Amino acid sequence: MSKIPLTAKGAEKLRAELHRLKHEERPRIIQAIADAREHGDLKENAEYHAAREQQGFVEGRIQELESKLANAQVIDPTTVNAAPKIVFGATVVLEDTDSGEEVTYQIVGDEEADIKQGLISVSSPIARALIGREEGDEAVVHAPSGEHVYEVVEVRYE
Repeated sequence: MSKIPLTAKGAEKLRAELHRLKHEERPRIIQAIADAREHGDLKENAEYHAAREQQGFVEGRIQELESKLANAQVIDPTTVNAAPKIVFGATVVLEDTDSGEEVTYQIVGDEEADIKQGLISVSSPIARALIGREEGDEAVVHAPSGEHVYEVVEVRYE
């Protein structure tokens, strides 16, 4: 399996989720299964089947997180010395040349991308158009909604 790029913050979030699943969710589900077993016939016990299904989801997520963290290449944006160029981990302020609207994004790994928090995946059309650009450059983004042109207003590593 190839290395998965993650920011230091993203890796810490995954570790926190893994810890919560292992030390809070897993014991809670084990107890729910034990309680449901006490109710007798397991064939028609909805609580038992629901708890077992939940256990399957939690165990699957634990395995997924462990695999991702084992294959992670953690990159701390504050130590990246790529300025003024945009690379993985950069926080960029962009201005839409049509509307004049400004947006701020940080380029992160696929696992930590969340557009609502301004975190875009390094493999997204916007990030691919921005990689290698500098402040003052224009980036043409070919998105499903059409072509957008953004001017890079600011690049920072935080």
